[in-house]
Amino acid sequence: MALADPTRRAILARLALGEASVTELAEPFAISQPAISKHLKILARAGLISVGQDAQRRPRRLEGKPLAEASAWLEQYRAIWEASFARLDGLLQEMQGPSPASKRARKRTRR
Repeated sequence: MALADPTRRAILARLALGEASVTELAEPFAISQPAISKHLKILARAGLISVGQDAQRRPRRLEGKPLAEASAWLEQYRAIWEASFARLDGLLQEMQGPSPASKRARKRTRR
């Protein structure tokens, strides 16, 4: 999956600021320019970036529509995940037993 790799996500974050050349995109990474080019090919195949033509320069730019589609798809599952986490929180609290504050409150009501 194109978005699974942190380097590719960082490249997309950089392209969100504006188009950039391969050299510009490679600058912050401790990997070779050919390795960056491989990441760019994966992003291009996924339709997340496109290649422009500006004289000798071939800047990459972010394509927003596929990202919006991925975001919409993920959003469908947000409510399911949040409900699962809420149930897990409840179970963990139940497993930990009553809190010290609730023990003090019960002692006061027994008096």
